[in-house]
Amino acid sequence: MNNSTVLALSLSLGVLFSGTVLAQPATQLAAQPATQPVAQDATPLNVVTNMPAPVVTVTFPDSGAGVITNPQATTSLKVWLNKDPNGIGMSQYSVGDTLAVGVQVSQDAYIYLFDISSDGHISLFAPNGYDGPRGNFVRAGRKVMFPGAGAKYTLTVGGPLGQSRVLALASRVPLNLSDIATFVGQQGFGTVSIQGEPALGQALGSVVSKLQPGDWVSSYSWYGVGEPGLGNPETAKAPAVVVPVPAPAPVGATTPAGSIAAGERPDHTVDRAIQEAYSRLRGASSLGQASDYAQSFSGGIWQKFAGVAAYGKGIVFHQAGAAQAYAVHGKVLERYLSLAQAESALSKVPTRLGWPVGDEKILPRNNYGRTGYYAPFASGALYSSDKGTFWLTSDLLAKYQALGGAGSALGFPLRDQYLYNGHWAAQFEGGSLRWNGTSYIIFK
Repeated sequence: MNNSTVLALSLSLGVLFSGTVLAQPATQLAAQPATQPVAQDATPLNVVTNMPAPVVTVTFPDSGAGVITNPQATTSLKVWLNKDPNGIGMSQYSVGDTLAVGVQVSQDAYIYLFDISSDGHISLFAPNGYDGPRGNFVRAGRKVMFPGAGAKYTLTVGGPLGQSRVLALASRVPLNLSDIATFVGQQGFGTVSIQGEPALGQALGSVVSKLQPGDWVSSYSWYGVGEPGLGNPETAKAPAVVVPVPAPAPVGATTPAGSIAAGERPDHTVDRAIQEAYSRLRGASSLGQASDYAQSFSGGIWQKFAGVAAYGKGIVFHQAGAAQAYAVHGKVLERYLSLAQAESALSKVPTRLGWPVGDEKILPRNNYGRTGYYAPFASGALYSSDKGTFWLTSDLLAKYQALGGAGSALGFPLRDQYLYNGHWAAQFEGGSLRWNGTSYIIFK
């Protein structure tokens, strides 16, 4: 096989790899750490021997995905996809789309990228025989894409449909993956000898158990083929690796340098309802760290949180006199605040919706293959999907929910409800609801 040979390897797991084979043999990559290529501006990393065994955790969430994590990691790793620059894990690809993976690490590291398809098929696409002198070595703080600009290969989504994910592992030293993948001759991409993410997790656990504790870290990102990705739970370090130093707080600022407790007010008393909501929602996994004290808002109290992965930034709202506080996140929160901004310059809750009366909920995949979010409010609701985030209110909302909401034949809203012949109407994936003079009926 020579430099002009084009490789096309079709994988049942979901990604079709193609590219022009380089002169450099692929056998010099990945599986043989002694000959691992190092970026020309890089300082080679020495393998440390006789090291204490690190703690390696292989967990299996409800999704059934095996995830290898390192509670002793001293390196941070961020991973994202070309359609998902924020790394929230909800991107949607079609068969034939081009896929690229971005990574950023806080320390110099070697990057290993695996693709796990919806049927459990696994492929290794970094390191490979096409990435040139840089190989899979990434400098601290740099944002690097695989494939990069001018790369001699592409990653093309090939199926099957469903939920796939990219698992990234960063190591301070080259890894020997000979028990996981093999390279033959001029083969550009390694052939993975194990299948199923639990098996991959166990195999990688064996590999990294030989490393110094803290010298490796993993992260991953979901994506959907023919449907939106499920969103990334907190199984990896989601915050950005490079964090700018904040400007000095102005005199009288209420945000302290240290951490803030859920429900904590500027005078350090605690709003119990917000505190209980944080506990009820397992806030460390769904809301993250408080980014400000609990503050007065619209006659009640709110507290802002930094957010976690797919959930996005969150706010817990506690209406005055209410027994419970409720959380709103991400795109739903953005729309709710935009309505409040337009109506009152964010001085009070939007009147068309009112205060939250329940926590935001994830909605399962409907008849149209779409998932999303729902948040109930005193006077209406917000429904969010990849089609947008839209509000519904009054009797129209009641009818929609009586029919089954987003899980019904109507599916998710495609726009805010609107006036039609003097009455409310709404458009959905599967038709519209309109007033016929006596009740709301479905129009196809």
